[in-house]
Amino acid sequence: MKKKTLIISMVLSMMFLAGCQDIKMWFKGFEESFKGLEMVIQTYDEQSQLIDKITGKSVLIERDTTFDTNAETADSSVIQITIGNKEMHHVGSSMIIAEKGLENVFDKYAETVDAQTIQRGVPVINSLVNDFKNSFSGKEKVVLIRSQNGTPLATYGGNNVSLYKTDVPKSTGLLIDGQYLFVYRCDYTIYDRALLE
Repeated sequence: MKKKTLIISMVLSMMFLAGCQDIKMWFKGFEESFKGLEMVIQTYDEQSQLIDKITGKSVLIERDTTFDTNAETADSSVIQITIGNKEMHHVGSSMIIAEKGLENVFDKYAETVDAQTIQRGVPVINSLVNDFKNSFSGKEKVVLIRSQNGTPLATYGGNNVSLYKTDVPKSTGLLIDGQYLFVYRCDYTIYDRALLE
């Protein structure tokens, strides 16, 4: 009987964790390290004009530790990107690296945002609930990305969006409906989709 209860508990725990955004992000990182992700790499100038675009089937993004100030300080902003058996280094300009399957819906949300809500809430509880949702289910969100001077650049949206830190300074990782988005040296605002509708 104890064995059966233990097996049922393990199965239920696995089902619960399978829906967990943090676990999905961990597996996405594992996949990136050992298989690579099929991604599109794009860099932009200050006016949001495309500088270059590279597509790869096996992409790995990491901070180039060669440029750290010292061994204790992980402060290098240089990105080392492995594409198949080739590599590139990047620092400075805005960069978006999107996993294949993510759609830039910039035109849909191109207008200036003027959102209002008159809903009341308890901020500290709302913050805790939002943090919990980020880790476990994600939320319906729209990500508006701008160049460093504020020129609109790209827009992504999804039903299950979660934000994550990366080891690269001035960057953010997002999990959008199971696909990875890496944003480097960009201004961005992330809205709950309900604020825009």
